[in-house]
Formats: sequence, C-alpha cells, structure tokens
Amino acid sequence: AKQIIDDANRLVGQGVHELTLLGQNVNGYHGEGLDGKDWSLARLLDELSKIEGIERLRYTTSHPRDMEDDLIEAHRDNPKVMPYLHLPFQSGSDKILKDMNRRHTRDFYIELVDRIKDAQPELALSTDIIVGFPGETDKDFQDTMDLIETIGYASAYSFKYSPRPGTPAAESEEQIDEDVKKERLAILQKRLTEQQKSFNESKVGSQMTVLLEKNGRKEGQLIGRSPYLQSVHIETEHAKIGDMVDVTIQSATLNSLQAVINSSS
Repeated sequence: AKQIIDDANRLVGQGVHELTLLGQNVNGYHGEGLDGKDWSLARLLDELSKIEGIERLRYTTSHPRDMEDDLIEAHRDNPKVMPYLHLPFQSGSDKILKDMNRRHTRDFYIELVDRIKDAQPELALSTDIIVGFPGETDKDFQDTMDLIETIGYASAYSFKYSPRPGTPAAESEEQIDEDVKKERLAILQKRLTEQQKSFNESKVGSQMTVLLEKNGRKEGQLIGRSPYLQSVHIETEHAKIGDMVDVTIQSATLNSLQAVINSSS
C-alpha cells in the first residue's frame, strides 16, 4: 500500500487528478497497509481519497467473486470512487460459466449487481462477454442475451471464443462453427450498441463534472471524461487540459457526448 500511496502523491505533484488501479482481479487486492494491518481495496481507496488533488478513483478489472461488502460500501460512501464499474460476466449460461471455471453463477451475478446498485443508484456498468465457447447451445447464447437485458450496460467488450493451446476448452470436441460464432457475435454487438447509445442519450440535459484530458480536432475544442468514462466534447476559450469543469450535456452519439460549460464553473 505504501508504494501505491507514494506513487499517487508523486502523480498528484505532476497535476494528475484521476487514478485508476489496475489488476487482473483488482478487487481481490489485499496488502500491508500503513498501519501494518491487512488492507482491502476499499481501505486503500479510502486512503487514496484523502490525498489532496485526487478527485477521482477507479479500478479495473474486477471478478464478481471478489466484490466484498466494504468495496460495495465504498461506492456508496466515498464520493471520489466513480459510479462506474467494469464487472465481466463472460456468459449468461451457468453451464458455460462452469466450463469456463468462472466460480460464479448467473443468479449470483444478478444479485451482486442489485446490491451494488442499491448502494450506488447512479452506478453504470461495463462488462466482458465471450460467445461461441465450446458446447455453447442456442439456449446458452439466449441466456447471455437475457442477462444483458436484465442488467443493462453502458458499454461492453465482446469477443468470439478462440482456442488457447493447452487449455481444456481448446481440447474440447464441442467447438462451435465459425459462422455460428460470427452470427452470435453480430446479434450480441447490435444489442450492446443499442444499450450504449441509449445510456449516452439518457445523459442529455443532465449536469456532470468532466475532467478535461486533451485537445479536440476543432479549434477551441477540448475533450474530457465523464464520471462514466464517456468522452465529452466541449468548446471553450477559458478552460484548459487538467481542469475539472461542470457542464450540461446537450447531445449524444454512440461514442461521445457534447456539452457546454456551466456559467458558474
């Protein structure tokens, strides 16, 4: 924990306002804290939030089995933890999840999301999904589509299964035909695209704080990130990269939001 906190202080000295903690199962983090005790990810986030200059905290990527109660509470209690969570489920089929050795079920995932959203109603989710895993039937694929409808995602990464040599799945005799995998992926991505566009459009008219990150293509245009990791385009003569500005969202596309800075910002 000390090294992470030292790194955070160094980055703040360079003008950084947002930190993302990275790890394969980052929410399973446990490490020695400044007090010599074992710290969870939530405890580490709490300490990082005390550093003056840090305005936003994120973490990725998470495993559903490692989402502990104190981390769920951090989404409720720590205002610097952004209301956005990448929580892969991979497949909506219990049979496929078992074959993937994912160690969670469909119902476990749904109940977990409900608990997190109870703690943080503003939470938006992204996820990872694989289609065409060996043995995936039409019903298994439909279970995945049904889960997407049940949860609703702000964005998602979706892939066709491709064999990795030496893994049990690669040795399976139940490989899915490539054309079937392509068709399922197309159906999946069409729906995910609709959900992403709908989520972005739901923010039109709302106010939010944006961290400005880079210049846009047009003169006087800056691009920043919303609390939900959306790209936000702003035209301004006064703000600069690194500023946190309060904006009103005016319009939305699939990949970005357009906004104006509030007059009091």
